[in-house]
Amino acid sequence: KQWYQRRVRATQLQKIYGEDRILLRPRAGKLGLGTAYVHGLKSATGEFVIILDADMSHHPKFIAEFIALQQKTGCDIVTGTRYKTGGGVYGWDVIRKLISCTANYLTQIMLWPGCSDVTGSFRLYKKEVLEHLVSCVISKGYVFQMEMMVRAKQHGYSVEEVPITFVDRVYGESKISSKEIIGFWMGLMKLFATT
Repeated sequence: KQWYQRRVRATQLQKIYGEDRILLRPRAGKLGLGTAYVHGLKSATGEFVIILDADMSHHPKFIAEFIALQQKTGCDIVTGTRYKTGGGVYGWDVIRKLISCTANYLTQIMLWPGCSDVTGSFRLYKKEVLEHLVSCVISKGYVFQMEMMVRAKQHGYSVEEVPITFVDRVYGESKISSKEIIGFWMGLMKLFATT
């Protein structure tokens, strides 16, 4: 049901904005975020790629700020942050906020990633930077986004941040689970030991 609702919404947006501006590239089942990036990169034709949650948790109104900041600084990555002045989260319960804040805090202490929000996914990448990072990342699940930023710092890519407001999904449920939390902790420890 959730997949169908997302597909209908995406198709509606495609009708409004045109098939040349919104490309739908469905995949056969849930295959992971990293493979979704690789799949999407096959259709990306420009110099930059913007990644955001299609359920509108990441509002497109921030895209103009991402582009302006990239043009102003020439940076390799612009990432949205919920954890700087002007950013925030709406619709999460206290437990979900605590999990996210703790994950980001531990990452800051252990890995110094060079950005304040490593678990978010609303980002603008130079296409060649994204291709390189995806080829370097080995993590799966919740830790994937964190490793992308850690590897970006490791390879000397420049990162800028735009405060964003994240609104919890209207359709479906959050994907975070105890398995994801354990996976994040194990991924954090592995990166700590190897970077």
